Order: sequence, then structure tokens, then C-alpha cells
Amino acid sequence: MAAKSNTARRERERKSLPGPTSTPAVAGAPKLDRLIHERLRLGILSALSVNQSLTFSDLKKLLDTSDGNLSVHARKLEEAAYVACTKSFEGRVPRTEYRLTASGRRALERYLNHMEALIQAMRDK
Repeated sequence: MAAKSNTARRERERKSLPGPTSTPAVAGAPKLDRLIHERLRLGILSALSVNQSLTFSDLKKLLDTSDGNLSVHARKLEEAAYVACTKSFEGRVPRTEYRLTASGRRALERYLNHMEALIQAMRDK
């Protein structure tokens, strides 16, 4: 039963991502990209926006997270085509490297513009 409910939950998440939420935070404002809004995914995109690429180990240290947590969130970003993942070996050691895609950079810029607009709206009140 638990596997069925997890599958249903993942399917609902998959259908809702990537993309904006259904409820705008401010009337008339663009919808918030829920895929990026999650803390760890925002961290991944932010780190990649200022680095040409980062390895899995680099991201794990930088974001102070576990292997499993980073893997799940990086995969969501990869499925949305926001990040590209390259796997290789250095000797016998696997190496996973991530880079921000053009669509990921545009999505991050939209997200940041939206957040800046929300901050400005709050300051104007």
C-alpha cells in the first residue's frame, strides 16, 4: 500500500513540475516556479549559475546535504532540463558533474525577478 501511495505522490509531483504554481503570490504577478523554490534546488541552481560546472561532491559539500537528498533534487532539475549531468570515471572512481543549461539559467532569472518583484511590492506598502 505504501508503494502505491508513493507512486501516486511522485506522479502528482511529476505532473506539477517544472513550472509555476497555480496560485500567484500577488494578484496579477507571474506564478512562482515551485521546482526552483525548494531550498536545495535553489541552492543547486545558484551554485551552478556562478560556476561553469560542479561535481556531485562539490555540491554536496557546498550545500551541506546528504548523497540521497542531493541526488533526488538534482534529478528533478535534470528531468526539467534545468541542469545537465555528465557521468564519467577518473580511474576507477565515478565522477558526476553538473552544469546549468540555458533553460535552467532562464528559469532561475525568471524566479529571481519574481522574488525581487515580491520584495519590492512588500517595501512599497
